[in-house]
Amino acid sequence: MPSIVDETVFSEPSGGLFPAVQLCGALVMSGLFWQYAVVEQSMSGGWLLFMIAGTALSGIAESLPKDRRRAAGVLRLAAVLVLTCLLALLFLAPELLGM
Repeated sequence: MPSIVDETVFSEPSGGLFPAVQLCGALVMSGLFWQYAVVEQSMSGGWLLFMIAGTALSGIAESLPKDRRRAAGVLRLAAVLVLTCLLALLFLAPELLGM
């Protein structure tokens, strides 16, 4: 009997419009980070780097061909790990994120 993790994390990539929305979201967040870092010369948007990486990894995972289930699963796990690290930093060391 397959586990729930195996069914959800290592399922076929969804394709379609979903990965395009995620990758466009990563692009918009990159623009926001650029606004913080270059225009305002502030590093208070460090948390955006985690959001960009997590969203981009998830978008890439969903845009892979249907036969690349294992690669999509690894990219999904990496995205979850990046976003979990952001949550951990928010609670344990918010000064590292510029908050």
